[in-house]
Amino acid sequence: MDLFKENENLVLFKVEEQGLSLETFLYSMDLSGRLFRRLYRGKNIYVNGKFMRKDLVLKKDDIVSLLFEDEEENTRPEKMDLDIIHEDFDLLILNKGPNIVVHPTKSHQTNTLSNGIAYYFKERGIKKKIRFVNRLDMDTSGVLIVAKNSFAHQQMALQFENFTVEKKYKALVRGSLEKESDYIDMPIGREEEDSIRKMVMDGGQRALSKYKLIQRYRDASLLDIQIFTGRSHQIRVHLAYIGHPIIGDSLYGEGDTFIRRQALHSYYIRARHPRNKEDIEFIAPLPRDMEELIKELKKQ
Repeated sequence: MDLFKENENLVLFKVEEQGLSLETFLYSMDLSGRLFRRLYRGKNIYVNGKFMRKDLVLKKDDIVSLLFEDEEENTRPEKMDLDIIHEDFDLLILNKGPNIVVHPTKSHQTNTLSNGIAYYFKERGIKKKIRFVNRLDMDTSGVLIVAKNSFAHQQMALQFENFTVEKKYKALVRGSLEKESDYIDMPIGREEEDSIRKMVMDGGQRALSKYKLIQRYRDASLLDIQIFTGRSHQIRVHLAYIGHPIIGDSLYGEGDTFIRRQALHSYYIRARHPRNKEDIEFIAPLPRDMEELIKELKKQ
């Protein structure tokens, strides 16, 4: 393998300032200690094409290479139509459809998005594990990020943990909101220990959301929502708390005869690319069921 040519298995860094040890330099590139130790044990860190000790003092213009070996994905492949927004060496960005489970569970062993991605990887000779960076509920549609290697996953996950990723959703809610825009800064916790239902409660984790009105209907509203924290069910809980549950959300409001899920769509994500650190943004258009619901609301 050419250790001076980037590819899906190799990530390169050019040293801009001399005097740092190899280990310190990679930590300065936001490489986690856990990933560094794993790569170092496997002798998959190189300087100018050779494996070197971690205390080596680097010189300006040295090339540091991280090698990520081929992997085996154990999820059963199933042919599936994937709505791919973007793909490169590190990332596979999908527009997840509604009513589909992301990864296998006890009650959903097949027909999950993971099964479809496993088939896609197998057909294209992509020998990598499936690493989801973000999660979407079964009934929530929109932008889903899959990392193709542990470096991309760690770098993207770090941004989510530090709340530096810009995430926006569109939701159709019950009623007409008094304010055209507002922040909802209310802590969220689990209602009961063995329940999936969450609620606004003292002692919960801080959760911050912002909504902006896009369109009013007779007894409904289309909102643009940005979340600054990533609590489970955050948007659904916050909107129900202010008295405007998402249409079709039977867990925090009531079901709907026209749409068979909560009308919530993750349409926008902005972050930094794990490899080149450049800004990247991904947009997923509204799914058909929400477009049809909007048409129905306009008739009322």
